[in-house]
Amino acid sequence: MTEDLVNPKGRCRLREEGFGPGSCMVGYEGEQVDRACKVTLRWEGDAPFRLITSAHLSRPEHYLSIYQSGCNFACKKCHSWYFTRHASGGWMSPKDIGVLARDYAKTITYWEPRQRATSFHAHDLCVSCGSCVTEKKRSSYCPGALEPEQVILSAQGWGPARNIIAFTGGDLACQPEFYCLASEEIKGPGKDLWVLFETNGYGLTPKNLDRFKASGIDAFWLDIKAHDEAIHRRLTGCSNEQILRLPYEIKKRDFVLEVLCLFIPGWVETDQIEKIARIISAVDPQIPFTILAFFPEYQLKDIPSPNLEQMLEAYKRVKDRGLKNVRLGNIGIFVRTEEEFELLRNLL
Repeated sequence: MTEDLVNPKGRCRLREEGFGPGSCMVGYEGEQVDRACKVTLRWEGDAPFRLITSAHLSRPEHYLSIYQSGCNFACKKCHSWYFTRHASGGWMSPKDIGVLARDYAKTITYWEPRQRATSFHAHDLCVSCGSCVTEKKRSSYCPGALEPEQVILSAQGWGPARNIIAFTGGDLACQPEFYCLASEEIKGPGKDLWVLFETNGYGLTPKNLDRFKASGIDAFWLDIKAHDEAIHRRLTGCSNEQILRLPYEIKKRDFVLEVLCLFIPGWVETDQIEKIARIISAVDPQIPFTILAFFPEYQLKDIPSPNLEQMLEAYKRVKDRGLKNVRLGNIGIFVRTEEEFELLRNLL
């Protein structure tokens, strides 16, 4: 077992380390609610078990995504609220995750170096159209990086299977044992499998970052919800004071890092995204940065999606802050016509 990992017996680890507790109440068994670490994490002896909703080869990320129930944030805009805010799934131990990873390894068609253990780098490999397989010819949008035999069909469409195992959906990084032990199981066979943690960052305390480093976790996809403290609290239920320091702390420990910001009209717009970009650029201007278009969901169903003009302005301002690797995501949300798509394609 990784050094310094012990059964926490349901304690609030964040509070014990001097941080505020998360906004982590999760529904279960009808009308009952309790902390996510009590409802979606359990211990059997020295083995932690996590409630996992599903696990599959995801698109357009082109890696194995392990979707977790329960979260230490209560995001009003959560697109996965039906399993992060409500207990859902089956119990899996780190050893179960290891078996899952070894089975997935048999299907891998593209092996990435560690520095590309990101969602960001999936997009320069394949656009998931499947034309090279179904039509025996590449589409005009194909990056041309793969051979047709490397493109396979999964539940979410066409693309490669990359050598990356990602934890996504809910987030209990504040309870590190499961992730550390699961990472050790994934790394055990020595198959060059990279471990990526998609995270809101709230549980990435200095102590936990050191634990994750020792266990072999390779990369973080950090979703920074907002720059403004008050808006972040309204959006998630928690402070972002520690989160805004994370890019430096993560890179200092030689993790691979990519950053995501969601453009939410009236909540998180260009001004805030630009401020976040300034923080990232000061750490390392090469850090991949994605501006994702919001679409109405959960408690923000009355908020519209951004339009093309708003997304392009945010892109320009972020680039002006010195970031070298920037992309726009959820293009189908803000691009409505073929003309707009060609405009976007030519500008980017």
